[in-house]
Amino acid sequence: MLKKPNCPVIAIEEHYWDEELAAHFTGRDANRNASVTKRLLDVGALRLQSMDQAGIDVQVLSHTAPSTQKLERDIAVPLTRRVNDRLATLIAAHPSRFAGFAALPTADPEAAADELERTVKELGFKGAMLHGLGNGVWLDDRRFWPIFARAEALDVPIYLHPSVPLPAVVDAYYKEFEQDFPVLLRAGWGYTVETATQAIRLILSGVFDAHPNLKIVLGHLGEGLPFLLWRIDNALSRPGQKAVRFRDVFCRNFYVTTSGFFSNPALLCCLQEIGIDRILFAVDYPFEDNAPGPRWLESAPLCDEDKAKIASGNARRLLRM
Repeated sequence: MLKKPNCPVIAIEEHYWDEELAAHFTGRDANRNASVTKRLLDVGALRLQSMDQAGIDVQVLSHTAPSTQKLERDIAVPLTRRVNDRLATLIAAHPSRFAGFAALPTADPEAAADELERTVKELGFKGAMLHGLGNGVWLDDRRFWPIFARAEALDVPIYLHPSVPLPAVVDAYYKEFEQDFPVLLRAGWGYTVETATQAIRLILSGVFDAHPNLKIVLGHLGEGLPFLLWRIDNALSRPGQKAVRFRDVFCRNFYVTTSGFFSNPALLCCLQEIGIDRILFAVDYPFEDNAPGPRWLESAPLCDEDKAKIASGNARRLLRM
């Protein structure tokens, strides 16, 4: 077994694939290579072996992008319910190794809020993950606020995960490079811009004024926002802007994970900007291999107490595990 932090390790952005839901993915959303697809479909022996070899004790499972955020309203609610029920069955087979984030049918926000409550109270899920815009609409739109209200009431987080940018954005910004560098509009850059913008818009929308205890999680060490936090906050304080406490809201309501971002300088930037209690461990399996994450955390320039917080302590507190 590879060396890992001397404490339990909980990885909270770890993906799988439900075949019924995945059948609805088309075009750029269906772009998966065979090796990744094999690992997405396995929530059994192959995954557990990889976790054991890397020293990962628990994965919090979530469906991969775009999940249910592009389903039409007429099918979204019953399909999402089936997806969540099947995930609960997978978790029940290995309850000490897996937990879950719900998929939500955002095409029907009230039903999505109800599904969040059902999965938390009946299935034991730890929150929900949303992937990109809801059928092309930014999640700060007030039609989605019932989801955030219910998450606050249940005291569970919403994890904002990237999805492929809108076709118009891809055509305007990335089309010349898409064939040679397809990952550019995904993890290479497009995902980061899309999800950071989503988070910024949520803060500016006032949703945290209405729901001050809402908890949001961003992967990939905050999608660049911790590095940019001072500049964004400073710019928004200039004359002519509507008053907003951007930095305060980010540091109070947001958490970040290490998913797919095993960099000491980036980690230390996050620590200095938002504090150790808001950083959680994740790998981004199977898009990243399990082994490098725990090995990196074990060698990170942190004291053992802080390593333990990132490895599992903060997840236990946030997700009540």
